[in-house]
Amino acid sequence: MNTVDEKFSKVPEVTLVFWIIKILATTLGETGGDAVSMSMNLGYLLSTAIFFIIFVVTVVAQMYSKKFHPVTYWLTIIATTTLGTTLADFADRSLGIGYAGGSTILFILLISSFFVWQRTMGSVAVETVSSPKSEAFYWLTIMFSQTLGTALGDWVADTEGLGYAASAIIFGSLLSATAIAYYKTKISHTILFWTAFILTRPLGAVVGDLLDKPIAEGGLELSRYSATAALLVLILFFIFAFKHNAARIEH
Repeated sequence: MNTVDEKFSKVPEVTLVFWIIKILATTLGETGGDAVSMSMNLGYLLSTAIFFIIFVVTVVAQMYSKKFHPVTYWLTIIATTTLGTTLADFADRSLGIGYAGGSTILFILLISSFFVWQRTMGSVAVETVSSPKSEAFYWLTIMFSQTLGTALGDWVADTEGLGYAASAIIFGSLLSATAIAYYKTKISHTILFWTAFILTRPLGAVVGDLLDKPIAEGGLELSRYSATAALLVLILFFIFAFKHNAARIEH
């Protein structure tokens, strides 16, 4: 297994603040993606193309930076989650694959990404993300996980008819169970980290839908624009208020 000094890592330290920002970012991805594709009536294909360009630009900026920058990192996370929202919706709805089919395909892609990453770099632990190649695997894997999370969240909430609030409780409970396992069991922390990372996306997806879907469909019917703006403000607050905890030690 490859190891690397934490001071060279290009990803943030995994703390409570990290998970708070991650959940906010995934929720923003849902409201922001829907705002562009639905409220602006641009459609899933065009919206996916727009967010894909943003994704590429932010990933390149992240990979070319010499050290960890919180704003750049979290903008890239937001880019993956908005792209994941519109890409999953395009595959599930426009192409007619359906949530179950889309989730299955994306799960296979995600597992394949982990497998190739492990075989190529020797480890999928976030602490080893310090080179352009490992970063490329990291962001590709995240993009697959964000897209899978969107499809999975919609599948549970819509297709299975559990609703947004109940689905949020389910995914929140699974996330809590993962956190307990992290501290109370000997299960690989790398496996548990990625499990939690993946689970935050369907949680954010159903919470985002809970905020902006019509009341008749079980949502609160809030403005997608205002919800997205409020989430962005909260993310920036946590980034700057806890900046000293956001980056790995550099000295």
